[in-house]
Amino acid sequence: MDTRPLTSARLASSVIAVPPLARGADERVSQAENTRLIRHIESGGVNLLLYGGNAIFYHLRPSEYATVLTQLAEAAGPGTVVIPSAGPSYGVSMDQAEIAREFSFPTVMVLPHQGLNTFAGVETGLRRFAEKYGRPIVVYVKQEGYVTPREVARLVNDGCVSWIKYAIVRPDPAEDPFLQELLQQVPASMIVSGIGEQPALVHLRDFRINGFTSGCVCVAPRLSTRFLAAITAGDWAEAERIRAIFKPLEDLRNRINPVRVLHEAVRLSQLADTGPILPLLSGLTEEQADLVSRTARELLAFN
Repeated sequence: MDTRPLTSARLASSVIAVPPLARGADERVSQAENTRLIRHIESGGVNLLLYGGNAIFYHLRPSEYATVLTQLAEAAGPGTVVIPSAGPSYGVSMDQAEIAREFSFPTVMVLPHQGLNTFAGVETGLRRFAEKYGRPIVVYVKQEGYVTPREVARLVNDGCVSWIKYAIVRPDPAEDPFLQELLQQVPASMIVSGIGEQPALVHLRDFRINGFTSGCVCVAPRLSTRFLAAITAGDWAEAERIRAIFKPLEDLRNRINPVRVLHEAVRLSQLADTGPILPLLSGLTEEQADLVSRTARELLAFN
């Protein structure tokens, strides 16, 4: 596992994969199947792995947190960065910070909590997590009402932030006042597009932010790597062509559920047996699974 501190150049060097977390029939994390999926992702030139929402870190048992981190650290190749997550509740995240600081991960992403929070309270919670963890963290901006650019900028200026995953979904990603305001206060090199290939082209071309995360890269890592290369080269026509290939599976993720569809897409493509999905989520219907299987296999054929 690559444990060096993350630089802006390193973030831009690879697609950031956001994989599901494979489990066995007993719901225990499967190191063998997670390693199998990691090898598939690495085979496509992808060596940045972020375990968050798709891995359902929201619902990890506190008692399994150290075990999961140990298995992921052992499964990654020597040149691969692994970034686990913590939270989303304050108490859980602070206990997890004490565990995560015993590992050599370069950073940890704090999952956003919605509901019982205020802007000032989120800033305080993220700051305390970074202090307890002892390293800069990944701030995940997923929805309006969680934190504003002002709080994020203060955390950046105080050295608490490694990078920012920006993932507020817009009908038109080119029209985004929040991202525009964030870019006025935070260097673009610290912001990563966090919603897959579909808005990444606009985010990287028009807003000039630094890299992107993807779930569908877990199915077609070579294709996603070619997409990043096209954007880096300014070959917008090629980038648009590849973006369209990913769109059918992304459309299913948006229509049904992003986490549930990716979990089954990986399993049904026989890339890894992801096993049962954790409550409070549930599996797909038979009709949905047939559609996801067909669409995922069509995407895999382009890899």
